[in-house]
Amino acid sequence: MTREPHDRSLRRTVRLVALLNLAYFGVEFSVAVAIGSVSLFADSIDFLEDASVNLLVLLALGWSLRWRVRTAMVLAVLILVPGLTTLWAAWQKLMEPVAPSAMPLSLAGAGAFVVNLTCAILLSRQQHHGGSLTRAAFLSARNDVLANVAIVAAGLVTAFLWRTAWPDVIVGLGIAVLNLGAAKEVYEAARQEHREGQP
Repeated sequence: MTREPHDRSLRRTVRLVALLNLAYFGVEFSVAVAIGSVSLFADSIDFLEDASVNLLVLLALGWSLRWRVRTAMVLAVLILVPGLTTLWAAWQKLMEPVAPSAMPLSLAGAGAFVVNLTCAILLSRQQHHGGSLTRAAFLSARNDVLANVAIVAAGLVTAFLWRTAWPDVIVGLGIAVLNLGAAKEVYEAARQEHREGQP
């Protein structure tokens, strides 16, 4: 009986987080393409990946421990996707190193910060109720908050200190590193959950 309210609350939270991520993906991707930003491109793909992660979490909540663990391991791989797309975008940018427009970069990053902070707060209240799956969603949102602070900073540096593509590229690569660490944490959490579930 006590699990039902938790499960309903978790489902509502994960559904809302998925919708917020999907909505802001469209906003940030449009700005990234318009100004040629590696960091915004990486972060927008991350929003799409986060929406996918939360939808998978929503689907997998009622599954057995064995299938939840397998899904969490799949999510660990999914979290790596933004990092790989970022490497491609950074390479393209280095071929034509034009600095992105600083103001749209910072404003889009600030909007992403608000969305991701909201998602991280919502998920932090639920991260102990859904095992490694919910942990995956929380870690992804937490890392995105840090990435958004760096994006805003890159825009300010580009505007006032260093009018090159490098701040944007460096932040984009930093996002890739953050995702690598999150993927490792999710994979280890899934393995731990699997060990604890063994008779």
